[in-house]
Amino acid sequence: MAHNPYHAGPPSDHFDGLRFFNPGQPSTDRSFGEIWRWQSARSAAKWPARVKIVPAVLEPHTDNLRITMVGHATLLIQGAGLNILTDPVWSDRASPASFAGPRRVTMPGIAFEHLPPIHVVLLSHNHYDHLDIATLRRLQAAHHPLMIMPLGNDAIVRAAIPDARIATGDWGDRIPFDASATVTLTRANHWSNRGLRDRRMALWAGFFVQTKSGSVWFAGDTGYGDGAIFREVRERYGAPDVALIPIGAYAPRWFMASQHVDPQEAVQILRDIGALYAIGIHWGTFQLTDEGREAPKEELAEAQARAGIDPRRFVAAIPGEAFDFPVAHSTFGLGNAP
Repeated sequence: MAHNPYHAGPPSDHFDGLRFFNPGQPSTDRSFGEIWRWQSARSAAKWPARVKIVPAVLEPHTDNLRITMVGHATLLIQGAGLNILTDPVWSDRASPASFAGPRRVTMPGIAFEHLPPIHVVLLSHNHYDHLDIATLRRLQAAHHPLMIMPLGNDAIVRAAIPDARIATGDWGDRIPFDASATVTLTRANHWSNRGLRDRRMALWAGFFVQTKSGSVWFAGDTGYGDGAIFREVRERYGAPDVALIPIGAYAPRWFMASQHVDPQEAVQILRDIGALYAIGIHWGTFQLTDEGREAPKEELAEAQARAGIDPRRFVAAIPGEAFDFPVAHSTFGLGNAP
């Protein structure tokens, strides 16, 4: 009988007692035949071996909302005196091996030794481009942050870092950082695995962060599906000031659509969730799929133009780029989002 090594909770509307799933949404499972079809006919665009960036050097704290792109899904959120990292990866490869797997083409947008004190780490799921044990060990040694993650991921982190401070939650659970800041785990249309036999045995999620300086929604990895989960976020928690939305790793669509949005769907998520501003993430650092490196940025601009959205409202973030939101709802003078 199959055994879940990560989570032993009771069944729910998205957990069958062994595996988690996305209720009412397209299946993310892919057969070996489908994987072979993709890989055998693959025509991936050629990426550059290295793209130069200018790393940021930041203040240790800020009372206003500031978000700095480190790379891929790693961002530093600063506000209300807190420093929060999402899916931190400083390793050279997004892989279980140091000698193989997708290699980063941009250096991290913040040098690890230049990080301000890190108070909280948000981990969306256990894929290697999001949950990097080597980086978590470095953060634990240097900062001892609170690590917040969906159900089951704690077993992976705890096995590697026994003294880590960990808080776990299910979709909809609200976890406080301190008296003035909280995070709520939100649904995502995705999946999980660390090996060949643990598919969907740990949960995946996004995070809705609320602080005195403003609110930020980090989508994690997600497909669009019917869009219900994004409209639900807006209905339950309100429109965030800033949304961190993936725009890359989407080709070919027949294989990737249920698990990764493309730029056009990312724009629709912006409209569904009603965020005032959005930062495009999950592109240009690791080549995971077939599209060209610049394609997500170019297609995002085209999708915004078709939708009549000001291009300043949704920006494809470059590692080292920092975005300041000193006054909620009026950073760029665009008023409330439709």
